[in-house]
Amino acid sequence: MLEPKVWQLTAGSVVVGLSLAAGAVGAAGPWDSGQRKAERDWAVAQSRTGGAHHDASAPGAPAPAPSAAGVLPALDARAAAPVDLSADLEKKLGPLMDDGQLGRTRTASVVDAVTGERLYGRAADKPMTPASTVKIATAVAALSALGPDHRIATTVAATPKGRTLTLVGGGDATLDRAGLRALADDTARALRDRGVTSVKVGYDTSRYTGPREHSIGPNDNIAPVVPLMVEQGRLDKSRNGPAPREKDPARGAADAFTGLLRDRGIRVTAAPASGRAAKGAKPLARTYSRPLSALVERALTESDNDIAESLARQTAIAAHEPASFEGAGRAVTARLGKLRLPLGGTRFADGSGLNRKDRASAALLTALLARAASPAHPELRPVLTGLPIAGFSGTLRGRYGDEAPAAGLVRAKTGTLTGVNTLAGTVVDRRGRLLAFAFMAGSTPEPGAAQAALDRLSAALVPKTAPKDTKAPKAPKDPKAPPRKP
Repeated sequence: MLEPKVWQLTAGSVVVGLSLAAGAVGAAGPWDSGQRKAERDWAVAQSRTGGAHHDASAPGAPAPAPSAAGVLPALDARAAAPVDLSADLEKKLGPLMDDGQLGRTRTASVVDAVTGERLYGRAADKPMTPASTVKIATAVAALSALGPDHRIATTVAATPKGRTLTLVGGGDATLDRAGLRALADDTARALRDRGVTSVKVGYDTSRYTGPREHSIGPNDNIAPVVPLMVEQGRLDKSRNGPAPREKDPARGAADAFTGLLRDRGIRVTAAPASGRAAKGAKPLARTYSRPLSALVERALTESDNDIAESLARQTAIAAHEPASFEGAGRAVTARLGKLRLPLGGTRFADGSGLNRKDRASAALLTALLARAASPAHPELRPVLTGLPIAGFSGTLRGRYGDEAPAAGLVRAKTGTLTGVNTLAGTVVDRRGRLLAFAFMAGSTPEPGAAQAALDRLSAALVPKTAPKDTKAPKAPKDPKAPPRKP
């Protein structure tokens, strides 16, 4: 349920967003073959193997998108009107781009998301530190490489006699305690079927290579990057945002798993040991993540660094690259190159955007969003639906308080590091066209003021009225209401 303040900010804007879709609801376009299928898959995939029930309303699951009705039909408006926005956007955005709160270096790109035509730009091809907007690139690469239905497995392997078990991490950064309980249920059941009541347990993290620690070092914003963790190694009960983390999340997951086995009557003879599964070991039980489409949405909505790094490594594995920071960077670059995206000066030092050595241009960010809107790439649609909604969800939940008309209509990925503020997303213009935008600022003096300046830039793209030839529905007349006086 919406809080009163959020409702006041978004109610009028959502009505406008709905009116943007009038007359186009019947034209599903690529949305029907992409996101509607993803929603059906989401419903089917709410239960992990092992019978654990997962409520779609559970904390951490992305909320439905109230502006989807206004955004997605716009993907079919590819020839609705000639592109004539450039002069208007220069007039609107030029003065806002000169705001000193955006620091010494600022770049921008606005494109028609369907045609890809640039409508506004300022140093759009200049590579800059993208911060968390790099997650858009990570998400596009992962979806392109693996598809929206891909799921990540966590496996229990057993020796032929079942006396030694190994918990094998596959890279699911969303594995939670419910999933681990389901895995323990299946494991204990399979052991009892074999007549086994006593085991040794190990854990295998060999899926990833290279440094475990991110270059920023131990930090509440990210756990050590390992392929086995439960609740992202969080030491509190949070589901997103910064939190204290376990130093060894894989060992923590193995300890939790052995405890669950003991609770189910299986004797564990020693503390878990790290190492590869024994030769000849076969899968005994397995649990899966939600589909990649859901992981992408959660990573973008909440700017989840752990999931983003997992997505980058899954891309590396698909490309037969080492599942390391370097291997993932090469794999993401290669995958985006296959999509013919503008990669001049680009560098992916990580998948989350926490590394200041990352480089991307505003032109690349808008090209990524345009590719996600392309009818030829319905598999990329979760990139659009996962974007936070202004004043409503994710990392934009608390923003746009002074830009009420934009609430519910702007969808954008945020990026924030000290001295770096970025924003990239979509909005539907007054003609019903989907625009993709990216605004990037460096050497910003104060984060709050820079964010407000970015919010004003994106809000300037929001139509003040509904599209032409589109009328908002009238409220039904109450037959019992007294006649109005002349």
